[in-house]
Amino acid sequence: MNIDLILVRVGMNMEEATILTWRKQPGESFVTGETIYDIETDKVTFEVEALFDGKLIEIKVPEGENAAVGQVVGVAEQS
Repeated sequence: MNIDLILVRVGMNMEEATILTWRKQPGESFVTGETIYDIETDKVTFEVEALFDGKLIEIKVPEGENAAVGQVVGVAEQS
């Protein structure tokens, strides 16, 4: 089953963030708790961890691009 990876709010006033680094590329597997990508807001840098075991299928927001809270930044397949 494919699952959208959504940019979650990590601060009360956060409206958007920049995708700094994708730690996984399409086709690469990950496990629960492993960092998939890093984001930067105006106040913090944050590691976004996997909530399930799976494989990255597609990157929707490339490194260096901004994404809004709630926007789909990638797609993963749950194992």
